[in-house]
Amino acid sequence: MKLKILSVVGTRPEFIRANAMSRALRERHCEVLLNTGQHYDREMSSIFFEELGVPPPEISLGIGSDTHGAQTGALLTAIERVLLNERPDAVVVHGDTNSTLAGGLAAVKLHIPVIHVEAGLRSFNKLMPEEINRIVVDHVSSLWLCPSEIAAENLRREGIVENVRIVGDLMADALHLASARAKLTSRILTQLGLSPQRFLLATVHRAENTDDLDRLSQILEAFIEVDEEIIFPVHPRTRHCMTLIGDELFNRVNKSRIRLVDPLGYLDMLMLEQSARMILTDSGGIQKEAYWLGVPCVTLRDETEWVETVINGWNILVGANKERIISAVKTFVPQPFRPPLYQSDGNTAARCVVEIERFMVSRLRR
Repeated sequence: MKLKILSVVGTRPEFIRANAMSRALRERHCEVLLNTGQHYDREMSSIFFEELGVPPPEISLGIGSDTHGAQTGALLTAIERVLLNERPDAVVVHGDTNSTLAGGLAAVKLHIPVIHVEAGLRSFNKLMPEEINRIVVDHVSSLWLCPSEIAAENLRREGIVENVRIVGDLMADALHLASARAKLTSRILTQLGLSPQRFLLATVHRAENTDDLDRLSQILEAFIEVDEEIIFPVHPRTRHCMTLIGDELFNRVNKSRIRLVDPLGYLDMLMLEQSARMILTDSGGIQKEAYWLGVPCVTLRDETEWVETVINGWNILVGANKERIISAVKTFVPQPFRPPLYQSDGNTAARCVVEIERFMVSRLRR
């Protein structure tokens, strides 16, 4: 049985997961890759397809940035038109973005089964738009592909039991495919004049940190006072918010050892991640990559969906508190043993395809 699957992606982590997923899907089925354009900057979107050798999306919507309501509404309308035209057997959505939410809602309203990759994650903080997105999508999905037992247990507590499968994490597949390539092709260390283990890498992009200027100021104050070289690729939203915090702090940032750089491609980011002494981030994907690469991670959030990285002693939560950030940078030492997490064997995509096939066969039989 050859299936027609429409995969919805729109942001950096989704492009990375789609790389591994598309390779596996297209070996046996027809996949239509839909890029919503939620990340419309080249460095945040198309460069990932170029670097990883992924065929360009068959459909690109170019929705771009907006408020959550306006963006989700525009995505929902546009994706519905695509679904009516393409008539796929199922829709695959990834993670917890507005593209994920719109793709899931558009599909379920047209009675097309929704397959949620990275299902069951919970931060238990409903002030995060991502938490709302992942909860809603999980409750309209038909097949849940979970990265871990904890994610599956979260679904069970919400009454979702049937068709829940633990498959691992697609970003581990992507890391397997890309890490060697990054070492061969990336010149970012030379370009920035960096030596391995002699710098920190920072990323800040979540609304809870960028849109709250007090939290953003605390984070930047900590970065200044750490007094180590910090490479800080700046997300477009973060760069805009930094202009709002006042000239005095912004000038101190520019005079400090913080090096603000434009967003980077996936391979350059991987090279920086695996070469850094420590990573400071509010990104879920980078928390996992840091764990797999064996780099200590300081997470600039009060909670995380990736609790296993904290339990296993390679990730520490510090929120946006200046003193806690500085203390963690100076004193945090990870556990000596790093157990395998999220079935990071490079075969998650293959397991996903098998579970999709089993689900669709059982659905047709009913």
